[in-house]
Formats: sequence, C-alpha cells, structure tokens
Amino acid sequence: MKTFSLIALLALSSWIAPTGWCAAQPGKVYRIGYLVFAPLADMPSPQRAALLRAMERLGYVQGRNLLIEYSSAEANVEMLPDAAAELVEKKPSMIFAIGTPTALAAKQATRTIPIVMFAADAVANGIVASLAKPGGNVTGVSGAQIKLSPKRLEVLKEAVPHASRVAVLYSRVHPSHAQELTAVSARARELGLALQPFDVTRVEDLQAAFFRMSARRPDAILVLFDYRTLIYRQMISEFAATNQLPTMFGARESVDAGGLISYGSNLEEMFARAASFADRILNGADPGTLPVEQPTRFELVINRRTARTLGLQIPEALLLRANILIE
Repeated sequence: MKTFSLIALLALSSWIAPTGWCAAQPGKVYRIGYLVFAPLADMPSPQRAALLRAMERLGYVQGRNLLIEYSSAEANVEMLPDAAAELVEKKPSMIFAIGTPTALAAKQATRTIPIVMFAADAVANGIVASLAKPGGNVTGVSGAQIKLSPKRLEVLKEAVPHASRVAVLYSRVHPSHAQELTAVSARARELGLALQPFDVTRVEDLQAAFFRMSARRPDAILVLFDYRTLIYRQMISEFAATNQLPTMFGARESVDAGGLISYGSNLEEMFARAASFADRILNGADPGTLPVEQPTRFELVINRRTARTLGLQIPEALLLRANILIE
C-alpha cells in the first residue's frame, strides 16, 4: 500500500509539474477568480491549500504573480447567482468554481470566461456536455457521487450486518442528491434495507432530523456528500456517538471528526489536479477542448476508535480493504 501511494504521488507530482510552455510566464501577473459556497470568514480549507500549493509548483504564487479575487455565497444557495455575477464583473482571466451548485452558477453567469470546476456528476447535472468533450467554457474535475453513494450504503451494511433501517441525510437544493437518493433506494432494496431520508439543508433541518431519529432510531446513518453535510460533520458525529449509531460519509474529514467510515476520492488530490487545468487555460488552451478528469483512486477510511466506542466489531475483510485506519 505504501509503495502504491508513493507511485501515485510521484505520478501526480510529474503530472502537475511545469513542462514546456505549461507554466507561469516570467514577468506576467495573473488575475483569477475563486467562487465558493462557504463563507469567506471560514478558515481556508485543506483543499484550497492543496490547490494553491499545486499552483505554486507551476510558478503561480499568490502575492507575487497571482492575484485571486474571492467571492462567496456565504452558505446561502440563493446568493450564488449574485456571487457569481459579482466575480464576473471583475473580469478575471479564469474562475475556479468550487462545488456543484457553484459551478452551475458560474456557468450561468458567463459563457466566455473560462471556468475550472470542482463538482460532482458534471454531465448528469448539465455542467458540461460530456467528459471527453466538455464544450463551452467549463472543464475541470468531476466526482461521481451518484455511483458512489450506493457503494457507500453497501460498505455500511457490510460494517453493520445487523442493520435493517438506515437514515439518509441529504440536501433538497443539491443538484444531484435527488438522483443519489434514487440510486441509494434501489441498492437498499437489493440489500433488504429500509431508508429514512432526512433533508438537512438548514441547520434547523438537521436538528429536526436528530429529534425524529431519537424518536424512531435507525440502525445507522448514511450522509450524502455536500458542503452543508461537510460542515455539519462534527454535529452529526457527536449525535451518532451519543446515540450509538454507525455513520458513513463521503470524505475523510468527517471520519477525522469522529465519524465511523468514509469512502470517496481524496479531495486534496483532486483539488491539486485542478491546477493543471488552470495552467493550461492561462497559457491559452480552450477549456471546451480539455477533457474533464475523474478520480481514479478511492479511499476507504475507518475510525477504529469510533468503532470501539460504539462497541462495533468491524469485519476483518473490511479492515483489510481499508486504505486508512484511524486508531
């Protein structure tokens, strides 16, 4: 496993390293936009730091030859169109759009400024025409949450064989969560599981979901990946610990916060990959001709400390498949 990780890291480093004309040009200052859903007052995420480090390796250094204009919807989906329009008015050379709703808002705000997205299910959500030939002004990195969510339910059932009812936390305003729920429901029927879906778009919704789960206790919780559920990770993990409920998330950050299991791509690695798109676009490439990248490596992370707290014995076969075990 360590050898594989080293090879993957070396491959990634060489892929985003400066080569030929694909690097910052001496003496030139680059002005780009960065559109996010999260409040700007929040601490910069590790993913953003990974992206900036990758940009630096390509010669783009913030405060030296890279100027970043930030714009945020302040965690309010209704504000996304205004945040995107505000950024477009500043006429950056390109825009990073972080998240699926954010990428959609950026695309609606401009058809000419190149956009490098970090989004989920870009084709299904209408962000690009196809992965191979995105067309238009958007390209970047796309996850595959519609396919991954049923797999997460499957792994959760393997970890908790006695489970018969699983709560599913989702957001009604996330572009692909309805499709994910459909896919998860189909897999649940195959696994003999009953689902309890809860919309947690607002923190008040999350609190209501906790109340309802306390009244009718599920056997486990599946959390669909979204910015909202990511920032709720501590609250969800604490509720789950108090109520002895195993949890499955889409990102390792939630397991670090006390969740039981996560299965998904390495977010920092995916953000670093987005830097290559920015580099090529800043050097004149047409975003519509740059194929959208998808993650090829997925991480299974298990928090054994949380498992012990829950009194849960994780099957040995699942532990052996884990990429990361948190003791």
